[in-house]
Amino acid sequence: MPHTPHLSPHAPPRLLVSDHVAGRISLLDLPDGTERAELNHRHLSEHAGFLALPDGLTACVDDRAGELLVLDPYGPDAGRPLVRRRIPVAVPAEHLAADPGGRRLAVTTGLGRNEEAWTGLLTAVDLDAPDGAVAVRVRGRTGEPGVTVLGGPSPLVVLRHREPGELLVHRHPELMRSAPSCPPAAPARRIALPDGDGHGDAHDPLTGRVFAAAGSGVHRARRKGDDLAAEDPLSWSADGRSGGRGYYLRLDPVRRMLWSCVRGGSGDPGHWPDWSNDAWWHHLDTGATGRLELGPGLVFRLAVTSRHIAYARVHPDGDELILLSAPPAAGSRPEVGARLPLPAMAGAPQPGGTPWDGVQRRAVAASPGGGLVAVSRGGHGEVHVFDADRAAPLTTLTVPTPLDDGGHLALVTPGDGADADPVGR
Repeated sequence: MPHTPHLSPHAPPRLLVSDHVAGRISLLDLPDGTERAELNHRHLSEHAGFLALPDGLTACVDDRAGELLVLDPYGPDAGRPLVRRRIPVAVPAEHLAADPGGRRLAVTTGLGRNEEAWTGLLTAVDLDAPDGAVAVRVRGRTGEPGVTVLGGPSPLVVLRHREPGELLVHRHPELMRSAPSCPPAAPARRIALPDGDGHGDAHDPLTGRVFAAAGSGVHRARRKGDDLAAEDPLSWSADGRSGGRGYYLRLDPVRRMLWSCVRGGSGDPGHWPDWSNDAWWHHLDTGATGRLELGPGLVFRLAVTSRHIAYARVHPDGDELILLSAPPAAGSRPEVGARLPLPAMAGAPQPGGTPWDGVQRRAVAASPGGGLVAVSRGGHGEVHVFDADRAAPLTTLTVPTPLDDGGHLALVTPGDGADADPVGR
């Protein structure tokens, strides 16, 4: 794939705002909100999210068209279209990941709007395939698998399954040589995981480790030559706090840490206002691990800035953006730096009802190369932008669609190194 021309370090941060319900993606300058480009009739796979690629590119999946889109957020400045590549992939997309070089990708399929898993299709992609075989679909297990892609001379595609729990290791070059008509693909290696509750994946390119969040802890496996070997899991318990499990997992490339949100409380979704939430972190190089209380309610995804970690918390008593100060020094321990109120959402989840279905939600985004944080206000077509370094609101941006379900956001900064986390968010 042709490389993007050098990006000026003085180019402004940009925000991709996806309304996956209305079918629109906006590209906005920050902080003034000037729209640089728009894509209509594009329905982002919100679960697979946006994936940062090298050279300032971003990938996502259009779940209705069945296409992987490679976006060039700074292309419109130079007369290039926002959409760099369109590649057919199997949908509904569940997870999206790339190898550290950004050449080889994988897209898994999940439930979509179905009650049961009905497709086990996996799409392997090679953006620089010399013979023109850019994307190949194969059939594996049905479910909602997570995915990571390990680089090297023989790249590996690692699927994380829930029921039964296991990691399935495929060799990417073998997938790309598969026959037409979605043939079954047998894994080269199976590694057992606990059944039923896997949720969250991360990949550390520097060590070749893969991480999978489950109720029993963060399970680990490490690249060994052309294979993968299991290692001892990491515990959710830390700093005298125990119980719960992480429902999200991501790599922080600035501080080389793993982050999650550990949720505790009743399994009944109607009791969501009483759920406990802790930020969980682990230093990849030192092994230090810790937990911090965030407060009750619904906390899910998080975002990484150059000096903070941002969580959005939804609760009937008031929503807030929580900023954790996260010094880069390996011996430093994160702490809650600020709690900033968020305007209420009409249609917000209510006690006694599910916090996910038929209600408004929030998306949060940041760049590891800057200090801005963006939080959506589902149903209102608004995105609130904060300066994390000043712990202060900066502006409110308005888009022409309501952002039902909270939409999805990606905040990009030239040269921010976001592609060091090669899993879609």
